[in-house]
Amino acid sequence: MKGFQKYLDEKAVESNQPLSRFSFVRYKQYLLDHNFAIATINKKINSLKVYNDFLRMKGIVSESFIQIKRDRVKVAAGSEHVVTALSDKEVEQLLFYLEDSAKISIRNKLIGYLLLYTGVRVTELVNIKTKDVDFLTSTLTVRGKGGKIREISLRKDVVDLFRAYMKGERKESKFYESEYLFLSQRASKLHRDAVRDWLTNVSKDVGFKLHPHLLRHTFCTRLLKKGVDLTTVNKLAGHSTVNMTAKFYIQTSREEKQNAVEML
Repeated sequence: MKGFQKYLDEKAVESNQPLSRFSFVRYKQYLLDHNFAIATINKKINSLKVYNDFLRMKGIVSESFIQIKRDRVKVAAGSEHVVTALSDKEVEQLLFYLEDSAKISIRNKLIGYLLLYTGVRVTELVNIKTKDVDFLTSTLTVRGKGGKIREISLRKDVVDLFRAYMKGERKESKFYESEYLFLSQRASKLHRDAVRDWLTNVSKDVGFKLHPHLLRHTFCTRLLKKGVDLTTVNKLAGHSTVNMTAKFYIQTSREEKQNAVEML
């Protein structure tokens, strides 16, 4: 919504006209012209449809300017779905960076490890509770979309980080009695935007862009490259269907295509 409003402000559209068919169509074309990902554009269209419904309910506009079936950007059947993931070299570089205790707190190191080694969504991450960590079985219980619960096995180094964080930094927080695992200096629960902001800062140091979903993509992609079967990846990622996992991750990377051509 902020992006749409900023676009209207830049085009000097009258503020008493919050949404119209004309402004929506022009904004959609603006997103296409600036090479936004199709998935991103469609998410924005979904949000604007909800906004349109809200304005109608309040009597501010009288029409439905947006129809999801008509206005969503369609991808031709058979088109490749490109998923960006970190290369093995970038993963190693990130891991080395997380080892720098002068720059990285134990909490943030644990966040990095969980995103990279469990593939949790950022919303799932900040909603982890202390009771969700089972040290006896080395598993983490995650509450995903629609309240679905899944269990993820943890590497030994991740379990060790959990122990270090809960016995050290977390115990020293004034919010240590909170049921949530990750705390901030000002709240009893870490906000997902704080995770995104931290990764943005890390990006500047390591020299490549990082965001939570990129690490989730990296987690799934690395599992499949190492021969883990699709059903197991599906369960670990918490996708609704195996087909969704296949759609996102059964693909050939640009690098692999280039290497194939070089062999000719």
